[in-house]
Amino acid sequence: MSHFEVIGGALHAENVPLARIAEQVGTPVYVYSTEAFREAARAFRKGLEPVGRHHVAFAVKANPNLAVLRLLANEGFGADVVSGGELSRALAAGIPAHDVVFSGVGKTRKELHQALDAGIGQFNLELEEEGVVLAEIARAKGMTAPAALRVNPDVDAGTHEKISTGKAENKFGLPIDQAPAIFDRLAKLEGIDLRGVAVHIGSQLLSLDPLEAAFERVGRLVAELRAAGHRITHVDLGGGLGVAYKPGDVPPTSAAFGEMVARVTRDWDVELMFEPGRHISANAGVLLTEVLWVKPGVTNPWVVVDAAMNDLARVALYDAWHGFASVTPNGETMVANVAGPVCESSDVFLKNREIDRVGNGDLAVLQSAGAYGATMASTYNSRALVPEVLVSGDRFEVVAGRITAETIMGAEQIPDWLEQ
Repeated sequence: MSHFEVIGGALHAENVPLARIAEQVGTPVYVYSTEAFREAARAFRKGLEPVGRHHVAFAVKANPNLAVLRLLANEGFGADVVSGGELSRALAAGIPAHDVVFSGVGKTRKELHQALDAGIGQFNLELEEEGVVLAEIARAKGMTAPAALRVNPDVDAGTHEKISTGKAENKFGLPIDQAPAIFDRLAKLEGIDLRGVAVHIGSQLLSLDPLEAAFERVGRLVAELRAAGHRITHVDLGGGLGVAYKPGDVPPTSAAFGEMVARVTRDWDVELMFEPGRHISANAGVLLTEVLWVKPGVTNPWVVVDAAMNDLARVALYDAWHGFASVTPNGETMVANVAGPVCESSDVFLKNREIDRVGNGDLAVLQSAGAYGATMASTYNSRALVPEVLVSGDRFEVVAGRITAETIMGAEQIPDWLEQ
């Protein structure tokens, strides 16, 4: 995390001491680095230089903060959305509608109307009936919807089972062997321009081999569809490149990815589409927290922090690994568990790990928290919704405020018939 470094004995985000953010904003709080986002975005785009025509869209689900989306829009990224809410966010952040791709296995009719009216660039269809409904809605509006058919290549991404999307038993996409017949039927419908196919096999991939296997299957499908007389102009290759969360993780570089894609797709003659998310945002953020207590344990002490599983759910959901570091490290270490205050045994960030020695009142960070962090946060245990801060150089701004329990209660009411 090159833009989160110890300067003068204290951890900084770029040139801002994290202690200053804690003092002014409070904890827990997500802190993002503008330069880290830019560096990752530019590296990804540079990695695609060997590829021909292409379009890059950020997977909004990874980090939908408006400031983050605007930052990436300024770097030439469109948006890959999976809900009407994400579409609204992308447009509000200034991303042109024609640069938006609408993915997702369960689009509602209301969302199809919304996306058509906005004029988005492409719908990624998950089932034949969705294409039929989209064509009907578009025809009624006097429009033609640009679309691609998402296929499931039955390739094991080699990642956690809860973020795998490309195996036959996953809910995503259509079996690739059924795609030609379905494509043929949908391509004949008025109101839809079925111009290509899409694939995405999972997230946090640390090897290019599964991606290459999936892309090769897609290439054979493209050739088969063209042989049947179909016009294929776009192929969406999704995202999924991993990042280094822990020592030993060696994810593919953007350059290696681009070289592989250029080699596999050299004869396709299409516009290729990419939707990175975690690869751009994960290492651009940390979750800043305060140590509440160091509680003796049977084996190791429990470092209880004020961040919790409602603020960062990845560990409870996926047994994910996040680094833990003191904001003012002194060179001493301890073997400990780190947990939050939520009333769940799953509210544990790490166990039996060597970490910087910390004590009550110290500040610390959970690292690599810029993807699937704040976006998955909740108010469980009636805790406040965690705020977000964006740093640029020696300045910072709150880009999402802390939403308190009192504010949330303001949207609730007790029915008259419960009053005594």
